[in-house]
Amino acid sequence: MVKPAADANEWLLTDLLGRSMGVVRRSDGGTFLVEPGGNAKQTMTGMRCGPFHSLDDALAAIETHTRGVCRREADPDQ
Repeated sequence: MVKPAADANEWLLTDLLGRSMGVVRRSDGGTFLVEPGGNAKQTMTGMRCGPFHSLDDALAAIETHTRGVCRREADPDQ
């Protein structure tokens, strides 16, 4: 799951059980970086973590590497 964090430049990654898998951050330059955390550190070993041109590109890299699907949780402020 991917959901916006309190910081508008950050998205939280969690597995389907709600465990933290890291974050995706938008840099000052506008590119996106994946920062694996928790169990994802091992799962994402060897994955290119950025920079990516968009959030979608970062999520596509995660999906390709993990052979999974990133589902976006709606932003309650939108």
